[in-house]
Amino acid sequence: MDSAPEMDSSTSINSTNSSNSSLVASSSTSSSRYENQKRRDWNTFGQYLKNHRPPLSLSRCSGAHVLEFLRYLDQFGKTKVHNAICPFYGHPNPPAPCPCPLRQAWGSLDALIGRLRAAFEENGGKPEANPFGARAVRLYLREVRDLQSKARGISYEKKKRKRPQPQQQQQQIPSLPAPPPGAN
Repeated sequence: MDSAPEMDSSTSINSTNSSNSSLVASSSTSSSRYENQKRRDWNTFGQYLKNHRPPLSLSRCSGAHVLEFLRYLDQFGKTKVHNAICPFYGHPNPPAPCPCPLRQAWGSLDALIGRLRAAFEENGGKPEANPFGARAVRLYLREVRDLQSKARGISYEKKKRKRPQPQQQQQQIPSLPAPPPGAN
């Protein structure tokens, strides 16, 4: 004597199909990893603005506020950045622990600013008013990069892009003739 209502097989198949189709629809519209990270970063920055004293609106946000946000994020960093007075300053792999602070890595900050810069414009901000592209932010990132490279003894080399050869040039290059038979 079950109290649960009986379902015929057609009802259960239809409900299964409708849930599968909604899964397919949601997976085809799902965002890339980059887009998801950009959304999380944007939400984090929005939360930072709300918690700011006094609270800030995005329209009043400047490069100085972005720098404040980046310095706030340093407390969650995992990269050891040696001070100039540290005996391990300039050593990429120090042999012992030291009291130098943990900070956000330059590469992480650079990528974060890139995502926030894009998110700002996607959320209706004007490119010329983008606080993430402010000169002060670019200078800060350069300063962090230089400081961290000196502290670790490793320089950050800019990656050189390989330029693909135009197809016309590739087609004009004659191929070498095949060696005569018996020649090694």
